[in-house]
Amino acid sequence: MIDFLTVRVIWRINRRMTMKKKEIVTGLLIAVATTLTVLIGWAHLVKSRRPPAPTAHSSLPVVYTGFTGEGISPNGFEQAASIAVNATVHITTKINQAANDHPDDSAPYGGPFGSPSFPQTGSGSGVLISQDGYIVTNRHVVQGASQLTITLANGSVTSAKLVGSDAASDLAVLKIPVRRLPFLLYGNSDLVNPGQWVMAIGYPLNLQSTVTAGIVSAKGKRLELSVRGFSNIKMQSYIQTDAVVNHGNSGGPLINTAGRLIGINAYLASPTGTYTGYSFTIPVNIVKPVVNDIIKNSLQPHK
Repeated sequence: MIDFLTVRVIWRINRRMTMKKKEIVTGLLIAVATTLTVLIGWAHLVKSRRPPAPTAHSSLPVVYTGFTGEGISPNGFEQAASIAVNATVHITTKINQAANDHPDDSAPYGGPFGSPSFPQTGSGSGVLISQDGYIVTNRHVVQGASQLTITLANGSVTSAKLVGSDAASDLAVLKIPVRRLPFLLYGNSDLVNPGQWVMAIGYPLNLQSTVTAGIVSAKGKRLELSVRGFSNIKMQSYIQTDAVVNHGNSGGPLINTAGRLIGINAYLASPTGTYTGYSFTIPVNIVKPVVNDIIKNSLQPHK
């Protein structure tokens, strides 16, 4: 027969085992809850850092208009360059100019109605800013053109129409009848600082698509433009870089190492007419509102 002392010992042992089990179960529940909290927090953080998806703004084309991250690509320049090259186009123009309007022509033609005309060709670059074919370039690249031809990075060729241009900023918007195109995201040129790595993409000297790299030399630069046809340009806030550009780079993109568009390459300062170390870019924070206004105006019904 089990005495009272034995029963009491057994009861205490059982009680301790029960309490131990409760402690183990409680510990496991706390660990699971902590793990779930950490995972949910991490997922929320990752989601909050993703770039926003493109959205259509009323009847405007699908364009990234929000600023996104400006970090350095972990793959160096290669990934950013491959993105920008595919979104950069070659623009060729044809201009029918009266012979007596040619600055080097001294032949005594009778007047504008009797003057023969001959075609002139030009070349420049542009950047796709939407998947449905909107292109930004310089106004001086397309000014006076009777025919605009676009060559895409994949080699395909199509015609373009001029949507509109702005003389004060020397910007123009073109449109091609092609969809599902690669395009660049807008960056934020206010965040650009001297010493920052940048890349210029374009079709200089009628070469194939070319990438050059350099740094931002200065920002907020004022230019005194004395070139014929530029008398109406009033913008005085250019980004200066030492990325190599030449004739044909005009209208092409300047990007940061994250592959974001931070400006439209416009001019070079040179006593020889070729690159000598100074190139100038229209900041994207100026490009963006001008382009949006041009597109909005083109979509308005004209009376």
